[in-house]
Amino acid sequence: MSARLAADALVLLHLAFVAFALLGGLLVVWRAWTALLHLPAAGWAVWIEASGGICPLTPWENRLRQAAGQSGYEGGFVEHYLIPVLYPAGLTPTLQTWLAIVVLVVNLAIYTVAIALALRRPRRRDGSS
Repeated sequence: MSARLAADALVLLHLAFVAFALLGGLLVVWRAWTALLHLPAAGWAVWIEASGGICPLTPWENRLRQAAGQSGYEGGFVEHYLIPVLYPAGLTPTLQTWLAIVVLVVNLAIYTVAIALALRRPRRRDGSS
């Protein structure tokens, strides 16, 4: 597999992770056990944004791009791929804090609904959910 193809695949994986971290709580309504996967992912997303850090996938992608003869980029995944689409200005520490808050609030809302729905479901006598 070429380095460029690997870098592109890594971008898709990274984007899928961002989507899962933001909206993966919706899966909890369907299968409660997915919270075991989603909560750490959402926690990581909140932490990486609130701390102003860069996800380790970003430098990995940059190394792959450079190995393919392409140029890497400064900043993080969100700044490079998502911010230009969502916002005209660059990523600032204040904006990163707001992104962390958005991830946290969206997930709190989703989990509140998921818990409310779970409490309303009738329990099966055979112990399965």
